[in-house]
Amino acid sequence: MTGPLRLAYSAISDVGRVRRDNQDSGYAGPWLLTVCDGVGGAARGDLASSTAVQQLRKLDVEPADDLLALVAGAIHRADDRIGELVEEDPDLNGTSTTATVALFDGAKIGVGHLGDSRGYLFRGGELRRLTHDHTFVQSLVDEGRITEEESRVHPNRNLILKALDGIRHEEPDLFEVPLEVGDRIFLCSDGACGTLDDARMADILASGTPDFAAVELVRASLEAGSSDNVTCVVADVIDTEPEADLEPLLVGAAADLPRKASGGVAGRGLFRGHRSGDTGEIDPVPDGLPSDVHAFPSDPIDVEAQRYAPRPPARFTWLKRLLAVAVLLGIVWVALAAAWSWSQQQFYVGVSDDKVTIFRGLNAEIPGVDISHPYEVTDVDVANLSEIDAETVSQGIEASDLEEARNTVDAYAARQDVPTQDAG
Repeated sequence: MTGPLRLAYSAISDVGRVRRDNQDSGYAGPWLLTVCDGVGGAARGDLASSTAVQQLRKLDVEPADDLLALVAGAIHRADDRIGELVEEDPDLNGTSTTATVALFDGAKIGVGHLGDSRGYLFRGGELRRLTHDHTFVQSLVDEGRITEEESRVHPNRNLILKALDGIRHEEPDLFEVPLEVGDRIFLCSDGACGTLDDARMADILASGTPDFAAVELVRASLEAGSSDNVTCVVADVIDTEPEADLEPLLVGAAADLPRKASGGVAGRGLFRGHRSGDTGEIDPVPDGLPSDVHAFPSDPIDVEAQRYAPRPPARFTWLKRLLAVAVLLGIVWVALAAAWSWSQQQFYVGVSDDKVTIFRGLNAEIPGVDISHPYEVTDVDVANLSEIDAETVSQGIEASDLEEARNTVDAYAARQDVPTQDAG
């Protein structure tokens, strides 16, 4: 049942001081808060995050049904849409995005989560982390092998284990959080939570409006040395109507708005109209840096491209599968050829056309396959053998080689009972 509570919200996304483009996307509205952090580098993580947010923002209406079912359905639709884009353009193989979603119904939020973006609840001066990172370093923290502080500087801190990629269809974490007046909800990409500790975030969230808190969280993250895009969504739980001009906010890659021409760094404000949806509210590293300072590292390994631990399917998958089948068939054919060659070096004594016959091959039957054939038909009639000898020969007598088979025939020829012709 819908309660009397409302949300007053703000959202900021900044490209940061190192990266060329913003792969984060965010959204804040009266019923929905979400942050998506694109993964993939050259594989267009910005496209993945913006696609996800454009699908998720359709949830921003007053919920009438089960919150978690709505959230799960929207996340799955976003995942399917990313999969469609990958099918349309194979160059997008490897793109993916995190997703942290909070759907509000007036009394509580239903949360859906994949990846390492985070959701927090600030209540009574204490910051409570709601989501659990799907990352390699978080698994190490869970196992007690490293501390939370050590995870911030771990060499594999960027490696995430679950994301929306349109291929693996990972299941999100789903849970509900009851709310009360005075709560502050905070969603962010790892550009913020990967740099600021809980104490610093709590200190900023403890005062000011959602606008102020979002701006300060982004500023603090960059000043603390964040080298990533930074996206922060802050919402207060209130029991009165929010500002009349409060409209939904779409920020980051999903906003798809170019930077405003500035004519240089001098004279520009640090933030520019953060309610406009601009994806670069904080100034980037300026041009004209000293020769020993690089705004954009030229490391051949793109950290963003390596973030998602499960490697994306390679191109030409169908061709590789075809080659694998061909190799397997080749191995089977070689094995069968070797087995056939060996079988044709085997001999046994049997019966053909009522004659004792030396067969080449195996004394066995395989439906539809002849694995032996008469090699030498002798003049020994089975009818001239004793009942026991005839039965033995009919069942087949194994021989180690052709010479042994001939010796066996000679032995039975000597024992045959040849009828004498009447002299008359």
